[in-house]
Amino acid sequence: MKYGARVAWRNSARCIARMFWPKLEVFDYRHVTTTEEMADALIRHVEFGLNNGNIRVGITVFPQRMPGRNNFRMWNSQFFNYAGYEMPDGTVVGDPQNVSLTKICQKLGWKSKGTRFDLLPLIVSAPDGRPKLFEIPKRLCKEVPLEHPKYNWFAEMGLKWFAMPAVADMRLDIGGLEFTAAPFNGWYTSPEIGTRNLCDLHRYNITKDVADKMGLDTSNDSTLWKDQVMVQVNVAVLHSYQKEGVSLVDHHSAAEAYMKFMASEHQQRGGCPSDWVWLVPPISGSLTPLYNQNMINYKLKPSYEYQEKVWKDMVEDLQNESKTPK
Repeated sequence: MKYGARVAWRNSARCIARMFWPKLEVFDYRHVTTTEEMADALIRHVEFGLNNGNIRVGITVFPQRMPGRNNFRMWNSQFFNYAGYEMPDGTVVGDPQNVSLTKICQKLGWKSKGTRFDLLPLIVSAPDGRPKLFEIPKRLCKEVPLEHPKYNWFAEMGLKWFAMPAVADMRLDIGGLEFTAAPFNGWYTSPEIGTRNLCDLHRYNITKDVADKMGLDTSNDSTLWKDQVMVQVNVAVLHSYQKEGVSLVDHHSAAEAYMKFMASEHQQRGGCPSDWVWLVPPISGSLTPLYNQNMINYKLKPSYEYQEKVWKDMVEDLQNESKTPK
């Protein structure tokens, strides 16, 4: 199990940090039977991974898929997600990516504050099929308030992000055995937060707000105001995580490290599956050595695989309810 989980990470073509695969800590919880036991295991995982900001990589493996019974599943995409609340005018308060999951949490009884940065509870299910909702203890919900080393007004925007990324809903495939609940954690690269999570149009989309505060000319894209904002938001993320003592890597350092890993893999294994679209950073991509690097994207097993959202049918039911005349 330990070796299989590690090699699955080694084989992950989309991960830029997989050179650390031999250090992946594997928590074997194939013996659990209840959602309560799952919740306890996940809290232990967060305690290990967070490590007071000096993040350690780990994976927790729950029982495998078996014929004739429901699967062990985690409903969240990550351990930590911010809620997204759909307003009557179609706008979203919080993270638009999590609107559906937020509605499900509310349907299951979760009471929220309705702010831009409400951490969602975790939802897990065991073979009995009934979803269990629980919240990670606040002492483990480490968040980093974002500030800028030059612009004092940046802190006043009230932005923050959680310290530890932990993918929760992928399937681990080892030797034909499928582990449908095998959450794993790592640490962030700065553009994941500063470029994608905060500046993507379909996420928090803070670009225009920051540009206005910077006094940039936003009347025309040719002023490159978006590019200037993107750099400064990433500066803020790097500064804030370093100030809080939370592990984080910039995209230039990550790219240089991946090039060395890739060369080593070619020497040891004769190849290195690499997904160019995912590995080249979403900011300053052509300034990194990955941009002009030829890559071949292919599949190796063991592997981590995407799987259909376990709550898909529940979302459809909620949508139908909203369309039913009262």
